[in-house]
Amino acid sequence: MPPRPTNPAGRGHVVPIGGAEDKLLSCDILRRFAELAGHRAARIVVVPVASVDPGTPDRYRQVFGDLGVKHVAICDPRTRGEAEAAAAVFDGATGVFLTGGDQLRLSTILGGTAVARAIRSLNAAGAPVAGTSAGAAFLSEHMIAFGHEGATPRAGQATLAAGLGLTNRVMIDQHFRQRDRMGRLLSALAYNPFAIGLGIDEDTAAFIGPDDTLDVVGSGGITVVDASSLEHSGMASTAEGRPVELIGVRLHVLVHGSRFDLKSRRAEPTPVQELPQDD
Repeated sequence: MPPRPTNPAGRGHVVPIGGAEDKLLSCDILRRFAELAGHRAARIVVVPVASVDPGTPDRYRQVFGDLGVKHVAICDPRTRGEAEAAAAVFDGATGVFLTGGDQLRLSTILGGTAVARAIRSLNAAGAPVAGTSAGAAFLSEHMIAFGHEGATPRAGQATLAAGLGLTNRVMIDQHFRQRDRMGRLLSALAYNPFAIGLGIDEDTAAFIGPDDTLDVVGSGGITVVDASSLEHSGMASTAEGRPVELIGVRLHVLVHGSRFDLKSRRAEPTPVQELPQDD
């Protein structure tokens, strides 16, 4: 279950990013996250556990430093024992950033450890927690661990695992349009339509506030799959690998500036910019 807020203003933002976020030009997503964490007064902990690239920690330390963040710490346990002993690095942190890689590394190394409890406590106290790619998938209670690509949902296409549990309102799939993942998100929702599916494109993020309103930031789109009014799911009677029948699914495609209320399940379009008048 999501941690109970300990801050009168509510929990901190939960920020799933679809991967491949801009780190060189405008850096809109990372800049907004850094501002939520306190900007120049921020103390951000980067958690590169999902990655096996030794350059990942320094890459994000450099990016956040260029954005004006003076204090960037790294928490990179490689065993569950190390994760039980590494929680002190989160003392005084104002934001947490989980990198990409393999989400099963996050769940198997961090799940239920002191590091996971520290991240949950910080978010409950008001600190934003962001994750990109694999880090995004890990943020929710129900995580898509792995699966097959394709537009049509098929039985067995998605395998689920427990995530960090900062929210139970959404199920997240990343690199969505780039890796053709509509089918696996639909198949994951066919098991239990309680959650709202968020298919997040690369260089795109959902900033989920303490009021459970989602703001879209970035150059791509977020596909919102709302199965709350699902009339029929054929998952229970479909053979492995066969297409799954789904009736009554509602879908939205949101872009930069769009909003979505996870409680009312209502979308708001991007405000129309006033067009310049001809002379």
